[in-house]
Amino acid sequence: MGKSIRYGMVGGHLNAFIGDVHRKAINFDPRAEFVSGCFSSNAEKNLETGEVYCLDQDRVYADYLEMAEKESSRPDGIDFVSIVTPNATHYQIAKAFLEKGIHVVCEKPLCFTIEEAEELVALSKEKDLLFAVTYTYTGYTMSKVIKEMIAQGKIGNIIAVNGEYLQEWLIDELSTEAKGKQDLSVWRKDPKLSGISNCVGDIGTHIENYVHYVTGLEIKRVAATMNTFGHPLDLNANILVEYENNINGAYWCSQVAAGKLNGLAIRIYGDEGSIEWEQHYPDYAKYTPKGQPTQIISRGQSYLGDGAATQSRLPSGHPEGLFVGFANIYRNYISALIKKKNGEKLADDDLDFPSVTDGLNGVRFVHAVIDSGKNDSAWRHVR
Repeated sequence: MGKSIRYGMVGGHLNAFIGDVHRKAINFDPRAEFVSGCFSSNAEKNLETGEVYCLDQDRVYADYLEMAEKESSRPDGIDFVSIVTPNATHYQIAKAFLEKGIHVVCEKPLCFTIEEAEELVALSKEKDLLFAVTYTYTGYTMSKVIKEMIAQGKIGNIIAVNGEYLQEWLIDELSTEAKGKQDLSVWRKDPKLSGISNCVGDIGTHIENYVHYVTGLEIKRVAATMNTFGHPLDLNANILVEYENNINGAYWCSQVAAGKLNGLAIRIYGDEGSIEWEQHYPDYAKYTPKGQPTQIISRGQSYLGDGAATQSRLPSGHPEGLFVGFANIYRNYISALIKKKNGEKLADDDLDFPSVTDGLNGVRFVHAVIDSGKNDSAWRHVR
């Protein structure tokens, strides 16, 4: 029996980290077939990637415009495209495929400007196309369990939120002696490639998206401090948040925090308890009911019951990780796409993946934070 969904990829040649992650994640799902791509502007790398994945030579394209045009004209054309190119190109590539009626999955950030993001939201709605943005950490099974627990009132009414995403990988940029030695950091400091933000856009948006996913809270306004340490873009930021219900939160994102590798941590406090989750230990969450000892909740355990816990792919004690987080996003997206192709109506549960609207919210968040940081930490409305 043939596979149900065909997909292609723009970006992600053999030496590119994130493209390989996406392909491996999609491969968790036997219903998706990899059939086409435009992997690099370097012709040799582009063709080599297609050969390694045994793609037909005539479906390895020289550029994304050719790919969108020809794939949309084929009777066996792709159902969706996965966009894993550098940040500055997301908008024009996504727009090209949407205009040709092809569903889209795009790496974050969605794009650089609010106007571009709003255009992509409008275009996906006009064409009735599914558009996912890969905010990875919402794909973890325990993230879905936390979301379900909060919705069930396990911690009562939310009264405060704390989130941080800390890394150290750009710490050498603080040293004048080491500047320029880290090739990985070069494009991060270039506004033409990174937009108006480095740190907030790259990792701060994960805090924003994760908190919204598990709590449903909408950000009303932000007040922020930024540190560029003499570079064009931010390397560290502290952000006060006010949500629509007048609850407050505090976010800290940094790429110069010594000793921190990829430290996303979220703490949600309610009037009946609290829940904490750390990306370094994704299979576990700390749940503290009011007046009781802290409980360690583990993925894969029978006490979690059905619902969100069914997202788990392995028995307890066998760690799941980043690939699975991506794979769960793609699984839900592919399931929704199959239902849509079959003419079935999609329920809210079918759309359990970060949407193009989440991408728009991320762009709005970045602009408000950067504007506040440049204006003496003045409050700035996100919407």
